[in-house]
Amino acid sequence: VALKRMLNFNVPPVKNSTGEPVWKVLIYDRFGQDIISPLLSVKELRDMGITLHLLLHSDRDAIPDVPAVYFVMPTEENIDRMCQDLRNQLYESYYLNFISAISRSKLEDIANAAIGANAVTQVAKVFDQYLNFITLEDDMFVLCNQNKELVSYRAINRPDITDTEMETIMDTIVDSLFCFFVTLGAIPIIRCSRGTAAEMVAVKLDKKLRENLRDARNSLFTGDTLGAGQFSFQRPLLVLVDRNIDLATPLHHTWTYQALVHDVLDFHLNRVNLEESTGMETSPAGARPKKKNKKSYDLTASDKFWQKHKGSPFPEVAESVQQELESYRAQEDEVKRLKSIMGIEGEDEGAISMLSDNTAKLTSAVSSLPELLEKKRLIDLHTNVATAVLEHIKSRKLDVYFEYEEKIMSKSALDKSLLDMISDPDAGTPEDKMRLFLIYYISSAQAPSEIDLEQYKKALMDAGCNLAPLNYIKQWKAFAKMASAPTSYGSATPKPLGLFSRVMNTGSQFVMEGVKNLVLKQQNLPVTRILDNLMEMKSNPETDDYRYFDPKMLRGSDSSVPRNKNPFQEAIVFVVGGGNYIEYQNLIDYIK
Repeated sequence: VALKRMLNFNVPPVKNSTGEPVWKVLIYDRFGQDIISPLLSVKELRDMGITLHLLLHSDRDAIPDVPAVYFVMPTEENIDRMCQDLRNQLYESYYLNFISAISRSKLEDIANAAIGANAVTQVAKVFDQYLNFITLEDDMFVLCNQNKELVSYRAINRPDITDTEMETIMDTIVDSLFCFFVTLGAIPIIRCSRGTAAEMVAVKLDKKLRENLRDARNSLFTGDTLGAGQFSFQRPLLVLVDRNIDLATPLHHTWTYQALVHDVLDFHLNRVNLEESTGMETSPAGARPKKKNKKSYDLTASDKFWQKHKGSPFPEVAESVQQELESYRAQEDEVKRLKSIMGIEGEDEGAISMLSDNTAKLTSAVSSLPELLEKKRLIDLHTNVATAVLEHIKSRKLDVYFEYEEKIMSKSALDKSLLDMISDPDAGTPEDKMRLFLIYYISSAQAPSEIDLEQYKKALMDAGCNLAPLNYIKQWKAFAKMASAPTSYGSATPKPLGLFSRVMNTGSQFVMEGVKNLVLKQQNLPVTRILDNLMEMKSNPETDDYRYFDPKMLRGSDSSVPRNKNPFQEAIVFVVGGGNYIEYQNLIDYIK
């Protein structure tokens, strides 16, 4: 909603009588691009009058009779480039939108450039949008994509980090969270664990919200903000969790569709990039190897299959794709029939939209054909994505890893020794083996003896693993105050439903032979348990000493005694150091 308002020159979109939008150009930087692309498709942009969207630092031609909407970070180089645009008189008028708040001095730089270029009247509006976060789903956001190394787990936990570096990282995180709440239009009540990076974030965020509320005239939380009224009866809870409370989950191999796609494929900002394998045909000797085609697919909110199955165990997904395919095949004759009614043979779908619907027959064809073709597109997409995931599962035995790690984490009996798993040349990449061993090391109540450890290390090195992560986890475990009580992951293990082959009929796209058909048992991960305690106001040693901040309270009294005893209706969970899709899915299941 905020983006659409911005693209409409910062007034809420109203369809005027003609229904024609004002044509305009959108200029963004990489940050702006990352924020817009998961939310608005090119078609939606065009519907809002955006005819061209260009990167700020690309070579852009002057289009003197068109207004330009800028959406960029207020950085030195961006500002310089905008001033240059003003001097070169590239556009008719300029609507400058900053992703994060611009400083007074940079604003003056723009003003001076505008005066120098005699373009003051053309700078129509300057806005701070407070949109410095990326929304990937209706209920999930991340801070950033371009510079995510800056706020990663590694950046925060580096042993050689300086205080000033830490301040910068914390300020970056807080700026994004602040933007998030400005856009929500709500002031949260903040809870966090003590003595962690999460606490530093909480203190800074509380201070920033407090200062904004104090400045009554310019407060971002009064009046007609977008979200006002949405949460007015009750404020949301913000739970800041530190990644260090649970390092096993992010290392864990997963079994649900979305988490698998993220783990094994190249999946960023809801887009998955696949290399198409060209099949097994042999090229003549000495011929250059064929270039692999790269294909990218968007997995979006409008993709019904994805929305329904992104949290399902993989076997279920494969089965569903197969069912969809069969139901489509039944309709394929219908597609051919519709195409012939419309006089389109072959694949020319462009012609469909050109036809005037002169007959009832055509009308029904025009309405039902695009729907069927869209269905076909989604089936093809998920067939390709699921097949790519399946190749990884089979070649790396990910089903075995998933099941074995679940057993370790739930302290169940293991059916074969860890050493065998690590030494098995057919199971997994060196990284898979390392992840497995780290989970074992993190989850074990007491660390393995030095003699055992040496044996494991040798096996890991023989398997080609880099031992640096183990050295870090070893120090981390010795240092972690949590050592007294290892995190519990519940005691449920996945139940195999026998092998896949029985489920899948022979005509299936997916050759599932030998892959275990594992079903998940529902249990709460540590992050979900913490949320549950804090939302429901349960007393629990895990969360009883969590700090409590209420930015609306006049004096910053830090009590860990919550003011209100009522359970919360809404909560936002943020993991400092990075959450992951396994936890996201676990939270969604918990809500259901």
